[in-house]
Amino acid sequence: MEDLFVAQLKALRAASLDRHLREISSSQGPEIEIAGRRLLNFSSNDYLGLANDSRLRHAAISGINEFGVGAGASRLISGTQSPHVRLERALAKWKGTEAALCFSSGYAAALGATPALVTKNDVVLLDKLCHASLIDAAKLSGAILRVFPHNNLRKLESHLEWTRREYAGRRVLIVTESVFSMDGDRAPLRELVDLKKDFGALLMLDEAHAVGVIGPHGRGLAAAEKLSKDVDVQMGTLSKALGASGGYICGSHDLIEWLINRARSFIYSTAPPPAIAAAALAAVNFLSSSEGEERRLLLQERIRLMQELLPRTGLNKEQSADSSAIFPWIVGDEQATLDLAASLKSEGFFVPAIRYPTVAKGAARLRITVTAAHQEDQIKALCHAIRRNSA
Repeated sequence: MEDLFVAQLKALRAASLDRHLREISSSQGPEIEIAGRRLLNFSSNDYLGLANDSRLRHAAISGINEFGVGAGASRLISGTQSPHVRLERALAKWKGTEAALCFSSGYAAALGATPALVTKNDVVLLDKLCHASLIDAAKLSGAILRVFPHNNLRKLESHLEWTRREYAGRRVLIVTESVFSMDGDRAPLRELVDLKKDFGALLMLDEAHAVGVIGPHGRGLAAAEKLSKDVDVQMGTLSKALGASGGYICGSHDLIEWLINRARSFIYSTAPPPAIAAAALAAVNFLSSSEGEERRLLLQERIRLMQELLPRTGLNKEQSADSSAIFPWIVGDEQATLDLAASLKSEGFFVPAIRYPTVAKGAARLRITVTAAHQEDQIKALCHAIRRNSA
């Protein structure tokens, strides 16, 4: 059995595409410990610094004390406990939708929702840079899949015209992200809504990297653009800015009832631990508060500082002006990207290399993420180090 993988692993190593797990012996934060060494962490999606926040800790401990560790069964058997119900009600209120449904992960939310929404002879139109979970979900659905170039509205409209002509009467689902996870830029949401209305399509929006960062009280891009009621399916995660774990779908009562009955990753999974749901609820409540909005605005200050200081050279002359917490530093060559990450690590910065298949071949990069927990001098130090090591 072992011999089956030797040649393939050798090929990965030769192409500088092999990966390894890193043991982090500390909590998440702007500084982490790896192999006994403290490093400044610019790799985490913990945008608001909530993963180690005392509010979430206390909520989780209270949840364990009251409800134990495991949920014991799937949600439709006996796994739906009060923390799950409270979280879903709070999510729906916060996101401005009729209802919400939580899953064990964002990946599970995608894999459960899309095949429940479309099936054979329906059509999914997907942005080329969508997350792997959205791509896998579209393939799993059995629907006809067409990919349009990133944020290319003209090509999307062409696909919609083709669908109207060739698959009249079939359900059409447009899938995109609010903020794209490897580039940090935004979807042209208002134009997408116009197109979906013109062609009678459904729109599914993954708000994973927008929630907590964009919009009033971090409600995401749909809220920022005042388009929440025009997005049919709002997907998100509890594991990034919210600092906990899990995923969710927000939408109409009918949508959520349908997913309860047809989303296989929901039906056939043991419910998330109630303590995690309690921690996520604490995060939602925090973001809904004035203190939470202050934290989000602090994050925006850190984002602006990074925009000002990050060098603009080579492949990075045109940085996105969008105010996301994601800053791609594109190198191109896979080995050169690994070398740059290693150089930064030797200076005390943890910014792992991102390579194929996460990004296209030849588009390897450092994916720098800024959080509200970073200090100004830490951001300045990273930008100076990138300038030195990229000269």
